[in-house]
Amino acid sequence: MKWLVLLGLVAFSECIVKIPLRRVKTMRKTLSGKNMLNDVLREHAYRLPQISFRGSNLTIHPLRNTRDILYVGNITIGTPPQEFQVIFDTGSSDLWVPSDYCNSSACSTHVRFRHLQSSTFRPTNKTFRIIYGAGTIKGVVAYDTVRIGELVSTDQPFGLSVAEYGFQSRRYDGILGLNYPKQSWSRTIPIFDKLKNEGAISEPVFAFYLSKDEQEGSVVMFGGVDHRYYKGELNWVPLVKADDWTIHVDRITMKREVIASSDGCAAMVDTGASHIQGPGRLVDKVQKLIGAKPRGSKHYVSCSAVSTLPSIIFTINGINYPVPGRAYILKIRSRTSILRRETRSRSQKERNRE
Repeated sequence: MKWLVLLGLVAFSECIVKIPLRRVKTMRKTLSGKNMLNDVLREHAYRLPQISFRGSNLTIHPLRNTRDILYVGNITIGTPPQEFQVIFDTGSSDLWVPSDYCNSSACSTHVRFRHLQSSTFRPTNKTFRIIYGAGTIKGVVAYDTVRIGELVSTDQPFGLSVAEYGFQSRRYDGILGLNYPKQSWSRTIPIFDKLKNEGAISEPVFAFYLSKDEQEGSVVMFGGVDHRYYKGELNWVPLVKADDWTIHVDRITMKREVIASSDGCAAMVDTGASHIQGPGRLVDKVQKLIGAKPRGSKHYVSCSAVSTLPSIIFTINGINYPVPGRAYILKIRSRTSILRRETRSRSQKERNRE
């Protein structure tokens, strides 16, 4: 069984600091020696990662925030290592980076993997195509050594894109999928599953802590949950089916009224998505309730109104999770204001010259 933990949302620093791997005796070994493991698994089915932290090989890998929209971390591929910025994405299962053969405009602005420079590279003739919400990529499957901080997966299958469509404005090189193997478009084993099967990760657990508002410290954790990243008890939510990170949402309310999913709905917990997404008619209803005005393909509210916006409450597994206005509104700078400031600045400089 796998577990997914998402703790908080939001922003990182421009620098990356590596935190060393923790090595202690695993919970599984400790309990097995006392013939207690089966009892613990039955009694604490949805709390296993919380217990297991105190006895796990825990790897904490730093992430970086890009405008409260993307959270990316560095990995390396090949020998010697070539570094890439990737999204750690629970919405997909494949790891891919641009190929040196990719001539798409999207590839030209990102780091491309130079396979001829890696002594551990192993090619295949297998091709694949992945369709994302942001675009589509086509590529080939290859094998090489992949490193996530201290974690090393040798002969790891991954994708090399040879054509990309719709990714021109992306701020990352590739994607590292953390979904189940059944969701893999390339039909290869995801890196998390491979590391788990090889014993590099003592417990089948990964977790995220995503800070916000330009705060530092966002991380992805492998092998357990560090209790320093949360207060109180963790709430565990069963999956709809053990083949992706889809959960059941009981209802969505605002101002004590049900605004969506009165009979419940399925929802994907997706760390690669920057927005709360849903059916158009329900999203439009929320926009009207908060007084958002349409402008093009987006809706806008005044920055001064954000603090007065009502919370949107997601009830999941019987527990309410209120999302305040400051968390579901993304602040942007007005281009017209910037242009006006630049114009005034130029005029002032011209007067100074005179």
